[in-house]
Parts: sequence; C-alpha cells; structure tokens
Amino acid sequence: QVQLVESGGGLVQPGGSLRLSCAPSATMFSIYTIGWYRQASGKQRELVATITRGGTTKYADFVKGRFTISRDNGKKMLYLQMNSLVPEDTAVYYCNFRLGGAELGSWGQGTQVAVSA
Repeated sequence: QVQLVESGGGLVQPGGSLRLSCAPSATMFSIYTIGWYRQASGKQRELVATITRGGTTKYADFVKGRFTISRDNGKKMLYLQMNSLVPEDTAVYYCNFRLGGAELGSWGQGTQVAVSA
C-alpha cells in the first residue's frame, strides 16, 4: 500500500487556526498532484484543496480565502494552513495523491479537526 501519514489536528475555537502536515511517499511526491480531503461524521469524503508538482493550487469554494495548501519540496512534506476556522470545518482530514481526478494512495487514519466553542 501507498500510505500517507497526517498530523496536526486538534480542538480549536471558531476563528482559530491549525496547520496540518502530511508525510507522503518521497518518490510519488515529486511526480503527482497531492490533495487534502475531509470527511465529517455521517457525510462522504470531500476534496478540500490540491497542489500540483509545479505548485499550482486549487481550492473548494467552502475553504477558499481561509485555507492555504503548500508543499516543501526539500522535506517532501505537504501542509494545510487553516485560518478562520468555523464549526463546519470539523472533520477528519486526509491527504492523498491524485491523477486524473482519482486518488492513488491508500486512505489512512487522517487527523481529527474539531472546531467548537
């Protein structure tokens, strides 16, 4: 399996910030687009943001202007900076490789983000 490890989640109040990290395959990191996903309790997984090998980013409308996806090509790490968090952002967040709109890696445990007063 191609497994990715997410970290950085936690419990924050509305308006707070978190930065999530993802440690993916170093080999695949240099080739494929990588995305952040989230899945709230009782709901299906949804795509949050993507970043290509060349650094081109794309965001879902519900996070645009609040979240920033980035990659460190030296450390082979993926990040998601989340600002102005709202309760609707509560979910388990995952990272995965993408090719042609499909996910290439296995889904791991993700990291839990909870936004609550």
